[in-house]
Amino acid sequence: MILIADSGSTKTDWCVCNGTDKLCIINTQGINPYHQSIDDIKTIICTEFIPQIANISKESITEIYYYGAGCATEIKCNIIKDILAEHFTNARINVASDLLGAARALCKNSEGIACVIGTGSNSCLYDGKNIADNIPSLGYILGDEGSSVALGRRLLSDCFKRQLPANVANEFMAEYDLTMESVLENIYKKPLANRYMAQFTPFIAKHREIPQVHNILISCFTDFFKRNVIAYHKPWLPVHFVGSVATVFSEELIETANSLGMKTGQFIQNPIDGIVSYHTTII
Repeated sequence: MILIADSGSTKTDWCVCNGTDKLCIINTQGINPYHQSIDDIKTIICTEFIPQIANISKESITEIYYYGAGCATEIKCNIIKDILAEHFTNARINVASDLLGAARALCKNSEGIACVIGTGSNSCLYDGKNIADNIPSLGYILGDEGSSVALGRRLLSDCFKRQLPANVANEFMAEYDLTMESVLENIYKKPLANRYMAQFTPFIAKHREIPQVHNILISCFTDFFKRNVIAYHKPWLPVHFVGSVATVFSEELIETANSLGMKTGQFIQNPIDGIVSYHTTII
């Protein structure tokens, strides 16, 4: 049997397959070895994932394909590999970035540009099998353009810097019980500031027709294309997207792409089905 996982910073989808049959799909909270300690990751796997496959023999799982946020270096990949090896002693464990998982889900065996826009953001040039080039994400402080973190950060900034209509700013602060003090406390002093800023995306979606909010979307997505897509210098390739932000705001992404002379391809919210298809029917 095969275990396949797609993990972002917010949630992880796990799928146990027997041939082409999906035996179960399990959801746990996200795992990211850049933001979480080894003990925190072990706790998630031990308390949220392992109990949900109690009826499946762990010894029967012989292959694991784990695609995860924060798994961009060998050191971080080995953290995940070692934790999984504690539970799945008979498995050959493959750990790679969530970006490669997204590319395989979106492009299958074809060349293309694959983009992840969810809590964070990333992109790559895919050659039909592996990542041929990657402009680094750099995380939510230095990068993650277009992501829910970037959108939330911009919305917070525009709210307090009086760039939003007063009624919209007041509604936003009331809906989330915001004060300047609480915002600064959550961003600069508490852990997981990225998740805190990412939570405001539904408000943007609800008010996307308001010009100032629409401008936030187009501005953030323009940053994403200019800093993460155009530099591959292959404008003829389709640009595919995966992630919650990409699917919710597909119209705004298409609008931005058209304005920059790029063409868009697929939009999918969760790559797990495409990844499962890749590993069970394509390769």
